[in-house]
Amino acid sequence: MYNPKSNKAEEFINHEEITDTLLYAEQNKSDRNLLNNILEKARLRKGLTHREAAVLLNCDIPEINEEIYALAEQIKKDFYGNRIVMFAPLYLSNYCVNGCVYCPYHKKNSHIPRKKLTQEEIIREVTALQDMGHKRLAIEAGEDPVNNPIEYILECIRTIYSIKHKNGAIRRVNVNIAATTVENYRRLKEAGIGTYILFQETYHKESYEKLHPTGPKHNYAYHTEAMDRAMEGGIDDVGLGVLFGLENYKYELVGILMHAEHLEAVYGVGPHTISVPRIRRADDIDPSTFDNGIDDDTFAKIVAVIRIAVPYTGMIVSTRESKACRERVLHLGISQISGGSRTSVGGYLEDELEDDSTAQFNVEDRRSLDDVVNWLMKMGYIPSFCTACYREGRTGDRFMSLCKAGQIQNCCLPNALMTLQEYLEDYASQDTKSVGAKMIAKEIENIPNEKVREILIRNLENIRKGERDFRF
Repeated sequence: MYNPKSNKAEEFINHEEITDTLLYAEQNKSDRNLLNNILEKARLRKGLTHREAAVLLNCDIPEINEEIYALAEQIKKDFYGNRIVMFAPLYLSNYCVNGCVYCPYHKKNSHIPRKKLTQEEIIREVTALQDMGHKRLAIEAGEDPVNNPIEYILECIRTIYSIKHKNGAIRRVNVNIAATTVENYRRLKEAGIGTYILFQETYHKESYEKLHPTGPKHNYAYHTEAMDRAMEGGIDDVGLGVLFGLENYKYELVGILMHAEHLEAVYGVGPHTISVPRIRRADDIDPSTFDNGIDDDTFAKIVAVIRIAVPYTGMIVSTRESKACRERVLHLGISQISGGSRTSVGGYLEDELEDDSTAQFNVEDRRSLDDVVNWLMKMGYIPSFCTACYREGRTGDRFMSLCKAGQIQNCCLPNALMTLQEYLEDYASQDTKSVGAKMIAKEIENIPNEKVREILIRNLENIRKGERDFRF
């Protein structure tokens, strides 16, 4: 029986409820009255149920779809303005005991070179990332209790936070590792992590078990209930995601929205982020062997519907996607992107023609971080390296209450401009500096509070003089 308040995976992600929802959506996809009522509700910026969102996703009426895209873009602006948060992944180890059939790290892959970074190698990798200008990382590792135990992950986090190179520092480490215990989540929280991220891959239980035939990840319930254990362990910012292409995308969208509803119902805090990766070629993985791939138009519709349904959540798109695709979905709801990414273990010390032999997936957007920052600004977006909320304790329900009320922007815009000024001073090319200076001068005028504006102008000048790390 479907129960969003249950702590059992098969009750808060209920297969019968999803299939009933998909049937309802198909039957009502052309009902203009219903569609207009759903859009009217969506304009209140309070979100939609999974069933309402499914109707929008199924809608095939061109003019209503245009309304959906326009509303998604407006809601994104209302909650996140024109800021885009920047981050980079850091792959620690590709040792893994699981048998996931879509991932080249699977245990039976005997020809992929296995590698695990030492603490000395992490120092060199993070130094390279700091030299690019990154302040926020998402660490990744395969599941292997011998090679990648929680003690190794914690040691890596301590090392990353300890590295200060020139004006560089990683101010926030997000963690994307396998489902674990409440005690281990508590230890991650104590280590000062940002968001705990775990992709569900697919919410379809039967498909999930086939796609994960061996290893601890085979346990659907343990994996799906991971966010509950993370919350119990004190991590109040969690990130959801599915790997689009493994199962029917309509099923997955309903599943991830039900997961968000579950977290809201039980903890009063929905997902801090939702990621929307698509399966990509990598080593011995051919995405064409999976028959649920989605085209760019469908992908854009998914992003727009999630933005409308979960207006407060941060939405992430990685370098899996091309420049053109990323540009399109930035307008429809994406608020975080990676730049200058490497998806191989030790990849940041490689040259431009990266050795992909240990990569988890092929990168589509290979531009440098400076190229991405420049590109964003020329489109009118503010690249933000801000990590202030975590260091000021604005997490979980404190962050969500500010975000849902639209008040978080009082902090976010000035913080974004200050971190962008740091980037321009320390890392930017001459053209990027020129573009950035004009953007900051223009955006200062958009700070409504005169006192905040005065403090911002003073801090920007201090940054130009060499001081760092101001925040509201």
